[in-house]
Amino acid sequence: MSEKFKKLKDIVASIEADVEKFYDKDNQAAGTRVRKAMQDLKVLAQDIRKEVQEIKNKKAASKAKNSGGKKAASGKSAAKSGGKKK
Repeated sequence: MSEKFKKLKDIVASIEADVEKFYDKDNQAAGTRVRKAMQDLKVLAQDIRKEVQEIKNKKAASKAKNSGGKKAASGKSAAKSGGKKK
């Protein structure tokens, strides 16, 4: 599992008490800490998304390279472009 994902889970776990303090006890400082943690989560989540896409792209490029770069034509795409429904 990715270190970034572990960190994301740790952040969520670490703010649980502050979420309770803000929503249940109306602690404004806890709300500020929750907002900061949520911003950190947003940045970390975006980093994870980029990492996942890079890995997918590398695997796809590797597959294409190994198969000669040719893709098989699918019958579905040809059928879709065939004609209009009446």
